[in-house]
Amino acid sequence: MRSDDQRGPDRPVPQARTSMLAAGVIGAAVMAAVDEIVFHQILGWHHFYDRSTPAVGLLSDGLLHAAELLALVGGFFWFADLRRRQGWRRLAGWGGALAGAGAFQLFDGLVDHKVLRLHQIRYGVHLLPYDIVWNVAGALLLFAGVIVLGRARANGREAPRRR
Repeated sequence: MRSDDQRGPDRPVPQARTSMLAAGVIGAAVMAAVDEIVFHQILGWHHFYDRSTPAVGLLSDGLLHAAELLALVGGFFWFADLRRRQGWRRLAGWGGALAGAGAFQLFDGLVDHKVLRLHQIRYGVHLLPYDIVWNVAGALLLFAGVIVLGRARANGREAPRRR
């Protein structure tokens, strides 16, 4: 453990990093919810696990939904704690949320769809356009998050403003 990560009454939590992580959890959970609600439920294009019976597919969607809800609740409790301690860093939080959403999208598109083949975006169509849009959207979200995090880091190096 690095000395700047030790916590205690005289060692404050690294606020920007913690804000980024809390919001990253929220961002990934929100993107999982969007995927599960839009593509699994509304459009019915796939289940989280499509390599078995429809009942197993529905069960896998329920488990994904439970996991995303736990992550969302945990992330918001973490966010509320940061706000309570006046440690929330807005720019780092936005960067973390965007990066978390993009990371989830890319992980789902590359690992779940292509490497593990748990499911595809859609069945009965040519997949390449869907894969391109899905993964480019994830990469753009991740890239936007990295840009915002870079700005948050630059703002953190500035001298504090006097009121």
